[in-house]
Amino acid sequence: MSDHYVRGEMDISTQENTWHGFMKVTQWASFILIITLGYAVFTITMGMHWMVALGLMAVLGIAGGLFMGMGSAWIVTVIGLAVFAVILQLIIMFASAVL
Repeated sequence: MSDHYVRGEMDISTQENTWHGFMKVTQWASFILIITLGYAVFTITMGMHWMVALGLMAVLGIAGGLFMGMGSAWIVTVIGLAVFAVILQLIIMFASAVL
């Protein structure tokens, strides 16, 4: 059986695509985690205004995504997360004003 094996002849395109997909998901998740932790550090520990920290992290996320070649989907994701954060913060502000 082992005499039929020839190194380098097996089609590994499926394994390569799986690996590249895993690395892309890891890259995206890691970068989102870095942006989230950076926002938390700036707002909670340093006392920076939430809107300034959000803008800073959005700019950092977009610039980092462009530097790492993550494509336009990454930019749309960062902008969408920033808009979601503003809406969430407005809901928190309105709820705290009512209570």
